[in-house]
Amino acid sequence: MGTDLFVISPLLPAIATDFATSAALAGLSVTLFSIVYMVAAPLLGHVADRVGRLNTLTACLVVFGAANALTALAGSFAWLLAARILAGAAAAGVSPSVYALVGEAAPAGRRATWLGVAVSGLLLSLSIGTPVGTVAGEAFGWKAVFLGLALASAALAVLNRLLWAGNSFGSRAAAAQSSARAPGYAALARRLVPTIAWATALYSMYTYLGTGLRDGGYSTDQIATTLVAYGAGAIVGTLAGGRIADWRGVKFATGLGIAGLGAALLALAAALTSGGPVALLLGLTSAAAQIFFPSQQAGLANDFADQRAAALAWNNSALFLGISFGSLLGGQAMAQGGFTADVLMASGIALFAWLVNAAIVPGRAPPSALGPKAPSSGA
Repeated sequence: MGTDLFVISPLLPAIATDFATSAALAGLSVTLFSIVYMVAAPLLGHVADRVGRLNTLTACLVVFGAANALTALAGSFAWLLAARILAGAAAAGVSPSVYALVGEAAPAGRRATWLGVAVSGLLLSLSIGTPVGTVAGEAFGWKAVFLGLALASAALAVLNRLLWAGNSFGSRAAAAQSSARAPGYAALARRLVPTIAWATALYSMYTYLGTGLRDGGYSTDQIATTLVAYGAGAIVGTLAGGRIADWRGVKFATGLGIAGLGAALLALAAALTSGGPVALLLGLTSAAAQIFFPSQQAGLANDFADQRAAALAWNNSALFLGISFGSLLGGQAMAQGGFTADVLMASGIALFAWLVNAAIVPGRAPPSALGPKAPSSGA
């Protein structure tokens, strides 16, 4: 999913050339994918809770593969956009189903750690999938990349079906039992506010990171180095976040991640002014920030077990909504005061996010005391 979303950016010039359009117009393929994902994720999460998470995962992987094949075979720009809309809708059913299955299957006291590993796959696509896809696009053309993603999706549909077969995780019976209980949607909406505030803080800075560094006189190689540091920090933070949540509890871990983000952003603003170790601080910023997401996922998986796929899908939509808010606010800060002002604003938003998180996330024992429900027999 991550490679499909991120690899299109370096492929946009070739796509624009093939369809005789501008790169800005070709960028609609990314915008439409993201919007459809944000809207469709809660709907498909609800479907997964009713008809079975494994059934939803398998079907969406098949459709996702077909959408990528259609992208590669697109004969017109309109066809390409339609294929990307279909891909976004299918992707919206894959990620929440995976998170729900992993959360359900995790052993006692390890749910957040397991979810951290699952979430890290998205981040690994930045450091592995996207570069590989970019090189393949240069060598064989952009259409070959999407054909490769189509084949990978088909293989993953089969592998996941085999992986989860023989147990009750994600089965229709388990989903039917869950859907019979009342979903606490008002409580869920309240629990998503920290995700929106956190994502707004982080992405008001990250969206304009490349532009800010370039305007600050950084060379292409220096910018690449900082992005590598940022990506490495994100993976470390995601894996650590799950362990911290299992060890000290969700509220502690989510609060630590947001507080660390705010403090690192303040240090980054100072370094941008004084010439400090920007790459190191970006790595620390990313590591601190990413402690939050797997911890928040684990908290939702614990507290909304009967609607787990729907809750995690809504959390993904909240993430995208926060990214949208962050890009808008960051753009205004950049226009008024430059990148340093943007980073300072982001640290202020992080403080607000920490206060929201402290007020909303319930304080209770670490998930080690909660564990998953014992599976019933049968598939």
